Amino acid sequence: MKNSLIYYSIGALLYCPANNETIAQSVISEKFEQPYSLALCLEDTINDCFVAEAEEFLLHTLHRIRRAVSESDFYLPKIFVRVRNSGQALSLARRLGEGIEILTGFIAPKFSLENADGYLAALAEINRMSGHPCYLMPIFEDPSMIHLQNRYPILYQLKEKLDSAGPLVLNIRVGGNDLCHQFGFRRHCQESIYGIRPVAQILTDILTVFAMDYVVSGPVWEYYSGPGWDTGLKQELAEDLLCGFIGKTVIHPNQIPFVNAALRISQRDFADAKAITGWDTASARFVSGSAAKERMNEYKTHSNWAVRTLFLGEYYGVGDK
Repeated sequence: MKNSLIYYSIGALLYCPANNETIAQSVISEKFEQPYSLALCLEDTINDCFVAEAEEFLLHTLHRIRRAVSESDFYLPKIFVRVRNSGQALSLARRLGEGIEILTGFIAPKFSLENADGYLAALAEINRMSGHPCYLMPIFEDPSMIHLQNRYPILYQLKEKLDSAGPLVLNIRVGGNDLCHQFGFRRHCQESIYGIRPVAQILTDILTVFAMDYVVSGPVWEYYSGPGWDTGLKQELAEDLLCGFIGKTVIHPNQIPFVNAALRISQRDFADAKAITGWDTASARFVSGSAAKERMNEYKTHSNWAVRTLFLGEYYGVGDK
């Protein structure tokens, strides 16, 4: 289980094409609700013929934000670049030079046994060059893990590889839409991905293998307007958290407040988490009634939940939900 706040702080990860000309100004002018994180994408959102041009846009964006940070005070999100391959990540890190300090890390799409070693080698080299930690967020969306006879060996082999760089693996992310695409599925705004059983089972298996040691983030919700989009998002966020996902990829600023609200901790949970983490371990009893005297708190079985709850409360706040 991750035991540092940074692993729980990605939250709403806003995706944006790397060639978006307005994103730097939007960040500097604090256009989006806080907190949020930002992913500048060079992969699926960019036409193959315009990758070099998008890279230049990206470098300009990062350098502009870096200059602004030195000149004024504003909320700086954690910034990631979603690359096409490990070579591109290493090349961009070198071209950024000292500007890499503005970057939290890289996102590795379609992470698989075929490209894992390359990404991990690039990560090691980037951290050797950089003066601060640069993290990796692999996305599990590769079709190779769909087939049952391959899935379990693949997931455990991937975990073994990622464990070699464990502290630098900030999140495990999942590509719900990419997995749905393989079956020809698409959920409507009143439907949850957990109702798509073949895909939900893949997500469950990823959680089973990784969630005890890593923070795993929930799949993208592709609706941001229209009747019922927000109700559907709130329902899927509730199911995300119940299953063990923390945070969510978002594709529109409208979605950020809903992710933040879902990650906010209730007063009841916060009080119980405080009581559990503050338990007198010399006590004869490791069980008691909750702070509100409405459920059981047991030190040995709720301590991991309590630690995670306090991290979320520290970063996203405590509310009345």
